[in-house]
Amino acid sequence: MCIFCDIIDHKIPSSIVYEDDDVLAILDISQVTYGHTLVMPKKHVSSALEADPSTVAKVFTCAAQLGAKIKKNTGAAGVNLLANCGEAAGQSVDHMHCHIIPRFNESDAIRIEFHPEGEKDLNEVLQTVTA
Repeated sequence: MCIFCDIIDHKIPSSIVYEDDDVLAILDISQVTYGHTLVMPKKHVSSALEADPSTVAKVFTCAAQLGAKIKKNTGAAGVNLLANCGEAAGQSVDHMHCHIIPRFNESDAIRIEFHPEGEKDLNEVLQTVTA
């Protein structure tokens, strides 16, 4: 069984930030930064890539609203809304979820960096991603 499904069914205790009929938001037990929260659909789906549009919309709408509230209440300078889709992307639980990660300064405990692989033929890339 999925650990997030057990949390959703209240079989495993959690610190609930928000709950409605479709979505559950809990504090991440790892707390990468103060207020780190996970937002997940109550319906089991592996990732945002497999979810129906309504489920994606509910999770990300909730994440945006909670993200704004958490940013304000914690005094964070910013917030990352992050959904990892697949193990190669860092997804460790096979249940769709969105991380709300409050950001306080450049020395907090998370690094998200973009390093271009080098010049690409954008026309070729466009043909590939839109095929």
